[in-house]
Amino acid sequence: MVDMLPSLIIYAASILMAFNIYSYLRFSRRVREQGNWSKERQVFKIPIVLLILFLLGYLTVALVGNPDFVIAGILFGGSIFVFIMLMLMQRMFDRIRENERLEAKLVAAEEASKAKTNFLSNMSHDIRTPLNAIIGYTTLANGDEVTQEEMKGYIGKIAKASHQLLNIVDDVLEMSRIESGKMELEPCNVNIEDCIRELEDLVRTQLESKHLNFDVSWDVAHKWVLCDKNRLNRALMNLLCNAGKFTDENGSVSLRLKELAEFDGIGDYEIRVKDTGIGISPEFVEHLFTPFERERTSTVSRIQGTGLGMAITKNIIDMMGGTIDVETEKGKGTEFIIMVSLPIVEAEEQDAADEPGAVSFEGMRALLVEDNEVNREIAQMLLSQAGFEIDTAENGKQALDMVSASEPGFYDVVLMDVQMPMMDGHTASKAIRALPDSALSEIPIIAMTANAFQEDIRAAEEAGMNGHIAKPLDVTAMMGTLAQVLSA
Repeated sequence: MVDMLPSLIIYAASILMAFNIYSYLRFSRRVREQGNWSKERQVFKIPIVLLILFLLGYLTVALVGNPDFVIAGILFGGSIFVFIMLMLMQRMFDRIRENERLEAKLVAAEEASKAKTNFLSNMSHDIRTPLNAIIGYTTLANGDEVTQEEMKGYIGKIAKASHQLLNIVDDVLEMSRIESGKMELEPCNVNIEDCIRELEDLVRTQLESKHLNFDVSWDVAHKWVLCDKNRLNRALMNLLCNAGKFTDENGSVSLRLKELAEFDGIGDYEIRVKDTGIGISPEFVEHLFTPFERERTSTVSRIQGTGLGMAITKNIIDMMGGTIDVETEKGKGTEFIIMVSLPIVEAEEQDAADEPGAVSFEGMRALLVEDNEVNREIAQMLLSQAGFEIDTAENGKQALDMVSASEPGFYDVVLMDVQMPMMDGHTASKAIRALPDSALSEIPIIAMTANAFQEDIRAAEEAGMNGHIAKPLDVTAMMGTLAQVLSA
């Protein structure tokens, strides 16, 4: 038995060395997966060659030789030494990888903190600029010796600054929804030529007031497509507004739509927005679609904007499965090229009977449900000017009681805020729809709320409301919604 012990030790050492070879192969694979070790590739082969030679030597001694206790002990000790070294190397590697992970988290946290600081800095500047105009012109308008003409000018500038502030808030909310993954496309059947015409109507006056030539053209064989019209218009409006901002007087802006091909019910469309403006430097092109990034030049710094428009546009086009590219030269202009594939749908008949005609609100009675006193006063004055007789309620419970107690036909419409104490607008609308008297339960209800996203509009519909008016109130849109609901 004693004579066999050296051989048994050698066999054990051989098994341990075979396990060391297996462990090293696993370890070297993990190391290579962790980083680029192409330069050290040959170095990683040296240990495995040595380990294999060790193993072959062990087996040779075990099978051919006659090992004694000294040789067996040395060989077994060598196997244990290699095993311990491999264990230590793996522990060191795990520590290094953990440190790299912690360092990456630290860098990410620092970048997030920097992004937050940049965001607050940008917002502070961009919000304060129109606020300064609003406060300044309000102070001037309250002066003792202000003429009627000066007053009108101040009010016009206050209105312009207010819209700038609203655009900033809309951009920030839109970007937040995009980054949180809450923004979804809502495709519907759309006449893409009509989209271009509507954009032309919206932008032409603005561009021509700056003495810019605005050229619009389209060349499509299939004009009815499935897409999110509002998002597409938003993306193109961002590009057109930027083109107008960064193009000097007597320059030109163009919008061109072209259908390139059609295959298997899918149309490939190209949209180009081109200007003869100041152009973009090659260095900034790389950051053009990065949120809050704006090129720092004396010209650009004088122009209002959050630096979110291009990021929003890029995200919308990406969500539509398209691409957006830019061709630009400093001092000579910029052209954005959008390529998007859209499903082609059957043309829809335009029913003129569906269009709301001119509706007179004279003698109509509206129940205005609004908990905020200032908002209630503004809406009441606007509705009164349109011809409505107004009753008011400060919460949904009070509105429900007033409708329940009224005679059928007494109220022509209910304008309902959503977020209110005691009973919110959705709950109040559902309660009105549940009234036993159909003449009361079917009264038109329109949401009039600062909850202005698509999911808010859907929530209003699900609560039984007939329409949606967003705050801040756009008088034209407000009257259009009232006309559409009351003429239905």
